[in-house]
Amino acid sequence: MRNDAPDQASPAPRDTPGESGSSPAPAGAETLGGKVRSATRWSLINTMVMRLGNFATGIVLVRYVLDPAAWGVYGVAQTVLMVLLSANELGVTLAVVRWDGDVRRFAPTVLSLSALSSGLLYLALFAAAPAVAGLLGAPEATVVLRVMCLCLVLDGLSQVPAGVLTREFRQGRRMVIDALNFVVSTGVTVLLALQGQGALSFACGAVAGNVVALAGCALAAPGMLRFGWDPVQARALLRFGLPLAGASLLSLAVVNADAMIVGAVLGNVALGYYMLAFNMAGWPVRVISETARRVSFAGFSRLADSPKALADGFARALGVLMTATVPACVLLAALAGPLVELVYGAKWRPAAEALPWLMALGLARIAAELTYDCLVAVGRRRSLLLIQGLWLVTLVPVLTFAAREGGIGTVAAGHVVVAGLVVLPAFLAALRRGGIAARALVRVCVRPVLGGVVMAVLLVLGRGRLGEGFVALAATSVAGLVGYGLCAVPGRTLVRGVLTLRRRTGVTSAVPAPGSVPDLDPVPAADSASAPQPSPPARPRN
Repeated sequence: MRNDAPDQASPAPRDTPGESGSSPAPAGAETLGGKVRSATRWSLINTMVMRLGNFATGIVLVRYVLDPAAWGVYGVAQTVLMVLLSANELGVTLAVVRWDGDVRRFAPTVLSLSALSSGLLYLALFAAAPAVAGLLGAPEATVVLRVMCLCLVLDGLSQVPAGVLTREFRQGRRMVIDALNFVVSTGVTVLLALQGQGALSFACGAVAGNVVALAGCALAAPGMLRFGWDPVQARALLRFGLPLAGASLLSLAVVNADAMIVGAVLGNVALGYYMLAFNMAGWPVRVISETARRVSFAGFSRLADSPKALADGFARALGVLMTATVPACVLLAALAGPLVELVYGAKWRPAAEALPWLMALGLARIAAELTYDCLVAVGRRRSLLLIQGLWLVTLVPVLTFAAREGGIGTVAAGHVVVAGLVVLPAFLAALRRGGIAARALVRVCVRPVLGGVVMAVLLVLGRGRLGEGFVALAATSVAGLVGYGLCAVPGRTLVRGVLTLRRRTGVTSAVPAPGSVPDLDPVPAADSASAPQPSPPARPRN
């Protein structure tokens, strides 16, 4: 139930949306819309800059310093860290973003719970590191695991101030913090890698960057690193957070199950190739998804009491995300082999076997992550647990069989089959129960999907006729993108865009030009200010 009393000592989350489908937009929706748009812009800039920096660093290290075996050892440690991060604060820190009232009343209890759980989790991992590394087929990863997973403790301490920044849409400050994190972590990683430290260089760099991020969050949200304890609040927080932590743990287990199975069944070298393909597949997915998720949960939470506004906002967000992501995914899938060789060198070409399938999986992940945020915002945590559990239970045997019968490409294909036949239908059913019709979602995805098909055909034909040289790939890519734009972008949007451009450049026209170019998404929103713009809490693999 929603708690509207800001002075109550133990605020409770809003678990259900409003009953009426015609309820008015929430008060202050215009202010909310402005905050969301501003936060989205900052989040997009932040994500783009950080990803470009990570991309450039990764190329240098993978192409000139590391071999597939060392990359595989790092992949084992990173996989374990990602899974543990999903549960290290028991899900209680989402209350900092979601709950009503003065955050300073319950933040000390949240911080105490988060620090306690992350500390205990790290101690357990420290003791179990040799067994975990051996189980995943990389005994040499023990030290890397113990160092890298210090990030668990640092992450637990930073969750409250970081949550306050998300709650208040202060993505400009988050960008500064992330930039400092990147500079420090990259500097330490490159320095140690050049000294021959291999996978351990990534672990030390990650810890150094997280120390800087914790300090930055503490300065950007002063007074939020204060411990305290209220038993009543603690019980309410655990009731709110444990289902979310369980769903998040299952979600991260799903995302990382493939790496665990590849490492255990096929070995470190195959895991190194698979991790490289997974990271390439994550370029468009992480840029778009992280940008959206930094504000989507907070935005959906503000719309949870207005079912119609929530449904319209979710459809708009999904349409924009798909329109922006499909061309990048199709480009990487259709030109996988030459792009891997061009960027990372010929020794990494085997990674292209998995890349096309992982690009298709990336599209499914974007839709699933946006749905996850929406279902959390409306309080359907039990549905999330059931869906994530179904996903994991179905995925593990399929991927194990695929790894034993084939290579990394077969594993990636198994991932796509499970996502398409089991998971997405389950998410659609959950959204329908939450008042979001599948018909509206299909409508906003038709144009991007059609454009993606046309683009894939053009890319395959162009690659066959022009070859795989740099100039040939560039020309093929341009032709594919033009074909995608003609199919995916509504004709009226293209016309208005051309007219607006002509007006701004001083070219007159007999046809009056509109004042601005509208959104690409053809689904109308109940209120442009109340609809969340696509713009994260997932932690992707770097």
